[in-house]
Amino acid sequence: MTEDSQQEESAEKVEMTFVSHLLELRDRLLRIILVVIVIFLGLFYFANDIYTYVAGPLSSHLPEGSTMVAIGVASTFLIPFKLTLVLSVFAAMPFILYQIWGFVAPGLYRHERKMAVPVLAASTFLFYLGMAFAYYVVFPLVFKFFISVAPEAITYTPDIGSYLDIVLTLFFAFGVAFEVPIATVLLVWTGTTTPEKLAEKRSYVILGAFVVGMLLTPPDIISQTLLALPMWVLFEIGIIFARLYIPKGAEKTYTEERANSRSNHEESVVSDYQPMNDEELKKEFDRIDKEMRDMD
Repeated sequence: MTEDSQQEESAEKVEMTFVSHLLELRDRLLRIILVVIVIFLGLFYFANDIYTYVAGPLSSHLPEGSTMVAIGVASTFLIPFKLTLVLSVFAAMPFILYQIWGFVAPGLYRHERKMAVPVLAASTFLFYLGMAFAYYVVFPLVFKFFISVAPEAITYTPDIGSYLDIVLTLFFAFGVAFEVPIATVLLVWTGTTTPEKLAEKRSYVILGAFVVGMLLTPPDIISQTLLALPMWVLFEIGIIFARLYIPKGAEKTYTEERANSRSNHEESVVSDYQPMNDEELKKEFDRIDKEMRDMD
């Protein structure tokens, strides 16, 4: 009875812990939603102005007399609404990451907590930096290219919904691409790889960057290249920071420890193995034969 009561008590504790985690997760999600709604309500009054600003890289290169068009019946309302909502999520990103950190932090070790804070801060900064790079560098070049290749007999009047889809895709693609240094440092920090091994795979990373650029950007060489090249540069920066993060000689010591451990294990296995002589082998066979006959 005592063991049964202890098991029931431990099961209740596990259940209470699981429920408390769910309640905490719910509370943090509600806080995130509340903050996004507050930011959205503050920005919605300026929704049309925000869309006009975001459309600037395209509008400034349109031929004289040309404007963007709204094909859908409710596009003039829904498109600025969608843009404002997405930007509200982007603006709330530091708070969202803080809530994620608050939920995960109790399960981390002290050294992991020290590492997580600068990683979260750097991730937020790099994501915003990627969006800024897309808006101020990529958009003008890409949309100027699209307009320049339009046939003379065609009136270039892009739809505001199609433009927003391309813009949001590029914002997200460049925001995520600029997280490459963080991913590189984390791979080294967790012991998955080393800076030297990453440097050896540089050619594969460059190829992968151009493949990612091809998949995440419109089908033009300019945006693909402008995404791939920063990813490559950021990968190199990540390797530099990863080397600075690892204490000097730590990798060599770790490699030597693993080699010594493996060598000691092999020596132990060899020392424990003692070959049988002919007499011992004969006795062993007789024993096995006797056991088989007894079974019959």
